[in-house]
Amino acid sequence: MKRLLILLLIPIVCLLSGCGYNEIQRQDEQVKAAWSQTLNQYERRAELVPKLVNSVNAYMVNERTVLTQVTEARSKVGSIQIKASDLDNPQLMAKFEQAQAQLSSALSRLIAVSENYPQLKSDGLFRDLMTQLEGTENRIATERGRYVQAVQAYNLTIRQFPTLITAKIFGYHVKENYGMDKQDQIMRDPEVKFDVPTPAAAK
Repeated sequence: MKRLLILLLIPIVCLLSGCGYNEIQRQDEQVKAAWSQTLNQYERRAELVPKLVNSVNAYMVNERTVLTQVTEARSKVGSIQIKASDLDNPQLMAKFEQAQAQLSSALSRLIAVSENYPQLKSDGLFRDLMTQLEGTENRIATERGRYVQAVQAYNLTIRQFPTLITAKIFGYHVKENYGMDKQDQIMRDPEVKFDVPTPAAAK
């Protein structure tokens, strides 16, 4: 009976001006595309990590703990297989967010420690990898900002009349906007900010 009622309601809703089904579909795909682009940049960063560790390995003989932390954080990120379709899985998304945050923190410590090794800082390979890492961090911030905007637009659409009726009939729900707690930071002009101590002034 309930199914029959829903089937009868569909043509009525679609007769309303702008039932919004196509717009909901378009925005839903836009959210998935934005998250896919973000994932691409996270994967690019993960691929840089082993190269970065190898480049500093010979220099940081006394910093094995930092290198181990980076390697373990990279391994944890790699163990979480996630796709755009997993946006509706809050448990998996929470694990993914936590793993990425741990990798960011470990990389920040690695960069800070590198300040103590002038020879490392002058190494051409290290400088090239740092440039690539900085560019990747900037792209992650940019793509996450676009994702935040896409989710906001989608959520607004399915909460408005008459599209909210269409959304309910076809099972579209409000999406979790991962990163909203850092939205101000994400929406700013992206710039890598590592916790690098300022070198002491020469005495």
